[in-house]
Amino acid sequence: MSGAVRVTLPDGAVLEVERDSTIADAAGQIGPGLRKAAIGAVFNGELCALEQRLHEDGRLSIITGKSPDALRLLRHSAAHLLAAAVRDLYPDAQLGFGPPTDAGFYYDFIVPEPFSPEDLERIEERMREIQSEGLPFERVEMDAAEAAEELRRLGYKLKAEYLEELKLTDPIISFYRNGERFTDMCRGGHVESFGAIPAFKLSSASGAYWRGDASGIPMQRIHGTAFFSTKELDQYLEHLVEARKRDHRRLGPALDLFSFHEEAPGFVFWHPGGVILRNEVEGLLREELKRRGYQEVSTPFILTDELWRQSGHYEHYHESMYFVERDDRSYAVKPMNCPGACILYRTSLRSYRELPLRLAEFGFVHRYELSGVLHGLFRVRGFVIDDAHIYCMPEQIQDEVIDNLDMVQVVYRTLGFTDLKLKLSTRPLERMGTEELWDRAEQALATAIEAAGWEYTLAPGDGAFYGPKIDLDLTDSLGRTWQCGTIQLDFQMPERFKLEYVGKDGHRHRPVMIHRGIVGSLERMIGVLVEHYAGKLPVWLSPVQAILLTITDKSIPYAEEVAQRYREAGLRVDVDSRGDKINGKIRDAIKKRIPYLLVVGEREAADGTVAVRLREGENRGPERAESVMEEILREYRTRSSTPEQVAS
Repeated sequence: MSGAVRVTLPDGAVLEVERDSTIADAAGQIGPGLRKAAIGAVFNGELCALEQRLHEDGRLSIITGKSPDALRLLRHSAAHLLAAAVRDLYPDAQLGFGPPTDAGFYYDFIVPEPFSPEDLERIEERMREIQSEGLPFERVEMDAAEAAEELRRLGYKLKAEYLEELKLTDPIISFYRNGERFTDMCRGGHVESFGAIPAFKLSSASGAYWRGDASGIPMQRIHGTAFFSTKELDQYLEHLVEARKRDHRRLGPALDLFSFHEEAPGFVFWHPGGVILRNEVEGLLREELKRRGYQEVSTPFILTDELWRQSGHYEHYHESMYFVERDDRSYAVKPMNCPGACILYRTSLRSYRELPLRLAEFGFVHRYELSGVLHGLFRVRGFVIDDAHIYCMPEQIQDEVIDNLDMVQVVYRTLGFTDLKLKLSTRPLERMGTEELWDRAEQALATAIEAAGWEYTLAPGDGAFYGPKIDLDLTDSLGRTWQCGTIQLDFQMPERFKLEYVGKDGHRHRPVMIHRGIVGSLERMIGVLVEHYAGKLPVWLSPVQAILLTITDKSIPYAEEVAQRYREAGLRVDVDSRGDKINGKIRDAIKKRIPYLLVVGEREAADGTVAVRLREGENRGPERAESVMEEILREYRTRSSTPEQVAS
């Protein structure tokens, strides 16, 4: 086909279409049914409209109403609806960017005064009025000179500044118009019209900066969300209410697990209870490491600049790294653990008999994040990864990936997560290595996933700069998805570090490197656990597993005696011997989410019993102290988590 472009579909098939034909044409070529169901597309990682023309080769995924990307398309359109309403009410407002997000959308503006809650109500009402007009989205393509003139006409000063950068890479600039009501410079894509945005809600306003530069122009960001039905929106808003109750940023300090302070922005202060929780998660992981033949190592926090240039991290990651100058040399605080593992590998010449060599490290890494994106334990500047680097021969890749997927199942089920999904993230635009190596690496991961019996979806372009990866998504008790663990295949770093092993043939060969984190960031996982259980952690994770509550001072010696027996058995137990009334002590213990509340008075002391209450409210009455201890120990040793704990 002359003048054709080649588009790669999600299943790996390659479709040839005439250059400058539309994405709608491509969808029709795939199948008439798909063309009829199509509402948009993703091309090379960007949302696109069906009328967008194909000028170059790339990866294409057609969006239908059932596609995961359909909400992104809707929410991108809702961001334009928001901007149209703001420009109606504030004609001098300058526009920044307005992308969709996992939870909704936002748009950045320059306005004289910050938006108030009353302003948001007024803007949302205007959005409804504009939505009722049902104005269609119309795509208009221009060259750079025409686009500059259009931006001058619209008075979009920031967009005009961005155009100067954009035109260096994009000869064709696209705009989207909704009649005479609103026009925006935008890649697309969108739903058919403003009228096709049936359910939306503005949630908040916050400060932001033009293009995320904290030293740049301050802006106001309005956040919102949108759904295809009012029912879905109402369910989401109900989830938001529940999510606020479970917010780990509130529960963590309330339960005395951790805190954040201005003296170290973005870094966690772990309290004793939080350290216990961390240690229990690490203990589970270490048991699996031992069972699966890993060796635990530890590498330095600070390494020379030269190392990070050799590994490729400096080129691709230096803006997120911390640097220090000493002894006329430049050093970096490690953002990742892999280069240190490579140094350990090459401390001796390895034989094929040593492979796979599995080096595990609970590595403390530091990454600079803008203050505006810091978010409790979910986005911090210093965190621990349950990292491992596996050096193996190519023929061992499949077995190692399968073993890691098995470890994923064991660990996540023990933590209380049963709904897991895999994404195979393929080569990004900026990457190291040849296309042949990338083909081999992507195929190796796909084959291993299939051999392990897992299903997966493709995430084109989301791989690391050095290799493709498997991303692990868990679903929590509120139905929210979290990306935590990852398994990454790397042919590049062994090449950069000249790693070798002596094969059966007596010759030297290059090993393959697998980077993997089962839970990923421990900080992030603990934040997820706190919200998943609403702070009501299962017994094995609870910093305090039982508390003895005394009715009178006369029962204090007995309470201390029982507590000591429990501690000697390996349990974490407190005693509340304050002079307060027993009902107040019970309320305080329930607020602290302690699993077992054991009330003791003179009768219990005489009978060798404890009156058992559970934090969920059940009052079981007197039971033998020893039998209760055995019950708690069973829960602890088996790491059980009941459905009630997850749902409550």
